[in-house]
Amino acid sequence: MSSSWENLIRQFQHYLKIERSLSKNSILAYLQDMEKLSKYMETNYPEINPVNAKLTHLRDFVNTIATLGVSEYTQARIISGIKAFFRFLMYEDMIQEDPSQLLESPKLGRKLPDTLSFEEINSILESIQLGLPEGHRNRAMLEILYSSGLRVSELTDLKMANIYTDIGFLRVIGKGNKDRLVPVGKDALKYLKYYIEEIRAHQSPAKGHEEFVFLNRRGKKLSRVMIFLIIKKQVEAIGLKKNVSPHTFRHSFATHMIEGGADLRAVQEMLGHESITTTEIYTHLDRDYLRQVLNEFHPRK
Repeated sequence: MSSSWENLIRQFQHYLKIERSLSKNSILAYLQDMEKLSKYMETNYPEINPVNAKLTHLRDFVNTIATLGVSEYTQARIISGIKAFFRFLMYEDMIQEDPSQLLESPKLGRKLPDTLSFEEINSILESIQLGLPEGHRNRAMLEILYSSGLRVSELTDLKMANIYTDIGFLRVIGKGNKDRLVPVGKDALKYLKYYIEEIRAHQSPAKGHEEFVFLNRRGKKLSRVMIFLIIKKQVEAIGLKKNVSPHTFRHSFATHMIEGGADLRAVQEMLGHESITTTEIYTHLDRDYLRQVLNEFHPRK
């Protein structure tokens, strides 16, 4: 069996899809990063294949992309992909030692996510014109993004059978095809119910799109790009000078929940984070507030 970069990356792709059950986007990101490494190796070390690659080769590659001005976050992501690839080779007994084990990622500080205030969220939602054909759909979508903290892909992939209006929950399929139940607020549920019963019920879904909740004018499920454009339009409509994306709604949901006193573990569950440390990024405002209280009221400031 060939141990070329191309062949083993193809096997790696199969492993990510079948064994790890990763999403298409995650697999694509891994493959793009491995493509960068393989092209570098084939150009600079044509005699080296994945099976006999050494730490020095990998360090040379990382140093090269750093000098090209690749951001530290992108470097860290690429290194994470490289490590996953060589762990796969170990798992398949193709190598005895992992050359990426001592490959160090750049030291990254946690980047605090942008958030919107409740007033800004409210202004965006209220700016949607319900008189337009797509108005009720857009209002329902953005209400759900903020009410339940969904990822944009979870919103576009939401299916009719996974809405439980009687108990106020949605079943969503997250990263790695892992499903979870998330609660929906009363307002979001009200707009969602109206959209389904009064708007979507009168649409004719395109073939293969019958299950999806949110459809475009042609009866097909909305794309991620379309959600971005809808949000951009509403942000511009209220004159808000912020770079707002679907993920901004998710960030805002998490931050507002924790600011309001929600348990970190509960928010982790709702967001679908595997690690609590990922959720802890949203506690930054709470910490700022606690520092302010200490400075104001402690006798020995």
